[in-house]
Amino acid sequence: MMFLTEGGTQPAGGGLLSMLMMFLPIILIFYFLMIRPESKRKKEAEQLRKNLSVGDRITTIGGIVGTIVSIKDDKFVIETSADQVRIEFCKWALSTNDTAVEKANAEKKRIAEERAKAKAAKKNKAK
Repeated sequence: MMFLTEGGTQPAGGGLLSMLMMFLPIILIFYFLMIRPESKRKKEAEQLRKNLSVGDRITTIGGIVGTIVSIKDDKFVIETSADQVRIEFCKWALSTNDTAVEKANAEKKRIAEERAKAKAAKKNKAK
């Protein structure tokens, strides 16, 4: 009881401000390591689904590979083999668009070749 009546002592610690200063870095780390990358992946997946076109070679999340033959609102139909087996999938089952990946890789290769040619031409002019 005596410690309650003594008015001159304060409990240890800095109160609410120091607690917030401790939790703020934890919250920021959590945001940059977990929340932000996940929202970026969701946006990329949505963009992938929006950019589907007939003739694209795709892979589903189940590992089925085929070529898109028709696209509806939230579904697409793929042809999986030379036997013309057709299967309908929901768009959320799309894993990768192999045609888009190949186009992106070809574009990167073209840009790298152009840079190399420009660098070689600049080097030859300097001589």
